[in-house]
Amino acid sequence: MKIHIKNGRLIDPKNKFDGVTDLYLAAGKVAGIGQAPEGFHANREIDASNLVVCPGFIDLAARLREPGYEYLATLESEMQAAVAGGVTSLVCPPDTEPVLDEPGLVEMLKHRAKSLNQAHVYPLGALTQGLAGKVLTEMAELHDAGCIGFAHADAPLIDTTLLMRAMQYAATFGFTVWLRPQDPFLANGGIAHDGEVATRLGLAGIPACAETIALSTIITLMRETGARVHICRLSSRDSVELIRQAKAQGLPITCDISINHAHLCDRDIGYFDANANLIPPLRDQRDRDALRAGLDSGIVDALCSDHTPVDENAKQVPFGEAEAGATGLELLLPLTLKWASENKILLIEALAKITSAPARILGLDAGHLSVGHNADLCLFDPSADWRVVANALKSQGKNTPFLGYAMLGKVHMTLVSGHVVYEA
Repeated sequence: MKIHIKNGRLIDPKNKFDGVTDLYLAAGKVAGIGQAPEGFHANREIDASNLVVCPGFIDLAARLREPGYEYLATLESEMQAAVAGGVTSLVCPPDTEPVLDEPGLVEMLKHRAKSLNQAHVYPLGALTQGLAGKVLTEMAELHDAGCIGFAHADAPLIDTTLLMRAMQYAATFGFTVWLRPQDPFLANGGIAHDGEVATRLGLAGIPACAETIALSTIITLMRETGARVHICRLSSRDSVELIRQAKAQGLPITCDISINHAHLCDRDIGYFDANANLIPPLRDQRDRDALRAGLDSGIVDALCSDHTPVDENAKQVPFGEAEAGATGLELLLPLTLKWASENKILLIEALAKITSAPARILGLDAGHLSVGHNADLCLFDPSADWRVVANALKSQGKNTPFLGYAMLGKVHMTLVSGHVVYEA
């Protein structure tokens, strides 16, 4: 299939290009930019007037709920949600059932995802068997099966000796360890940020120091082992400062924040809105503002959706009993644009946070539109306004604290390997 995309505003953050030009695709690759290759005859022309044409988005945290949690979502439903949101590559954590701790399970997931011919799926392997924090997995075998890194999801890893050994193992082979820092003892039983709102609502709190203490331990072990670490979903201002210091010292550390934490704070819990029950918890406004500033300055490398579909019944309960998580694949683009608009960030710089930056974290040759490279791209209307309505979301999970919000930015078309996989 040869495709000619004409009159679009092409934005490619990695190649620092932003201008109206034509794009030519052939055999799943970018065949030409601005000028058609010799002998090029398009099978399809797409008029992208008034649309942005950019690399497909890369989401660093999306739970697909397979295997084991198909009653919450299926691979089919969440892959449809991904491409409807312009996401062409995504990373899935290992906390499935069974846990992604064996090569066969990883290979099965990769095969299932590939057979759908939609977004590329990059699994994270479990750091320990069953995420039980007792015995290390065979990371080399899991990597050969297709794991892009190794994580412990939200399961506590209490044994720091085991964590150090895991980081030593990873450093030996050049693997990246993905960690969400939280001291399990300080966080034990908590469900909201330990602050004024939690006190007023009578909710058990998780102090911000639960994150910073764990992060300090991770950074210390990085110095000891030389491991490369990606910190998942920061939530506090002190953590941003710790990341800044670690980067200044030359440590190979990267981090992301979720779209929820870029926009919301603990006050958005309101009157016990269970959709705002998230992991990590929404912290106070100063933390939220520090995360946004860190994203702007580059201390925070990337934005992710932290897509976590939850059964509706699990949210129709008191806040403290509700299952944590929110759907996000279809909101990654509009909430990135919202952050950019509010902080007066150039569109090319904002899109870098969901294209070239996550690709760099993953070590992938993706997130850009260069001649001869894979044609994963998104066409979107940056001025299209729409409202977040549960039954309009393609994800099986309809839970999000942004229900009812007005959004700007709507995906018009998504292509993966040069094939149209979504068209509005």
